[in-house]
Amino acid sequence: MAVIRPFAAIRPCDEKAHRIAALPYDVYNRQEAKAEVEREPESFLKIDRAETQFDDSVDTYDPEVYKRAHDTLWEMVDKGDFVRDSKACYYIYELTMDGRTQTGIVACASIDDYKDGVIKKHENTRSDKELDRITHVDKCNAQTGPIYLAYRANAVIRDVIAKVKATAPVNDFVAPDGISHRVWIISEDADIAAIQGAFDGINEIYIADGHHRAASAVKVGFKRREENPGYDGTEEFNYFLSVLFPDEELMIMDYNRVVKDLNGMSDEEFLGKMKELFQVNAVEREERKPEKAGKFSMFLGGQWYMCSFKAEDVPSDPVGRLDVSLLQNILLAPVLDIQDPKTDARIDFVGGIRGLDELEKRCSEDCLAAFAMYPTSIHELFDVADAGLLMPPKSTWFEPKLRSGLFIHEI
Repeated sequence: MAVIRPFAAIRPCDEKAHRIAALPYDVYNRQEAKAEVEREPESFLKIDRAETQFDDSVDTYDPEVYKRAHDTLWEMVDKGDFVRDSKACYYIYELTMDGRTQTGIVACASIDDYKDGVIKKHENTRSDKELDRITHVDKCNAQTGPIYLAYRANAVIRDVIAKVKATAPVNDFVAPDGISHRVWIISEDADIAAIQGAFDGINEIYIADGHHRAASAVKVGFKRREENPGYDGTEEFNYFLSVLFPDEELMIMDYNRVVKDLNGMSDEEFLGKMKELFQVNAVEREERKPEKAGKFSMFLGGQWYMCSFKAEDVPSDPVGRLDVSLLQNILLAPVLDIQDPKTDARIDFVGGIRGLDELEKRCSEDCLAAFAMYPTSIHELFDVADAGLLMPPKSTWFEPKLRSGLFIHEI
């Protein structure tokens, strides 16, 4: 069973929610974050990325940066920019992008479920990236960016959400990027009990996005346990802020690859090698998007090609049969000598949100070939996580991104 419990959130007041809500801290570099805070001074980035409040000479990870994050957060709470709910509730968070809506339950997940594998991972994390968020959560005494979790759809949860969404939301705004955000509070005791009971019967929860935020929040929780040996498990630091979405509503976008050289081959030689390894056909530009798993397209020398994996090359294991794994194992490693895509500077990754035009653009600037992938499915992600395995890097791109600052969990 999964322990997914209600909590008393700290939330932006309705008139400021649209200004405070911000994209996750890790989608910006320092200069981009600074520009966004200059554009919108109320943006939660000034807390999530408090170095934006300092001159560039101040190191991003200077202790004063984390102190400023703490001070800014609690000053905003004290002056009424945020409201503190008096009762532990669940919340509904609805996002609409390009006419497609997904609705999640905002709640707190258990650090023990993370440790024990009830909450399943599909990526490794890096300790250097964890340290920043560990320090941020610890110093702010709060979790400010929710973890993006997924579960297999449940009729009870679906019914409660539908009932509450028939009422007026407490937040309703469209962000500058055109994505609509709406929030409701699930406050009736019977609805809270129904949601909690439904999650009690779910044995697997999956991290969709936010592995580093999750690992950091969990490590702060165990740190607090060491500092409070008399803890009884009910303390807020035993739980981490999450938004849980049903699998039937989630969309994973493609995560595409561009390479900067052809390992010494000419375009013609490389195309010849491609035709040995895959079924390859030249296609018109309007046919360049792969329409199903098992296919990818390639842009080379100004021409698009549709490529198919050969059935005999597809293994049965849940990681090896992923399209991104097949491309790596059949082409990128043996032909282009890109052995570790995480560290090799000859390969780059382009999120599907940028579209396939971006691949053509990169091939006119600093790359020689691009590969457009069919998106990994949520059930492929589940299969990998259920097997206790890890996906290759850059396998999934989730959209829309959850906003930070809409829900704060004080620990």
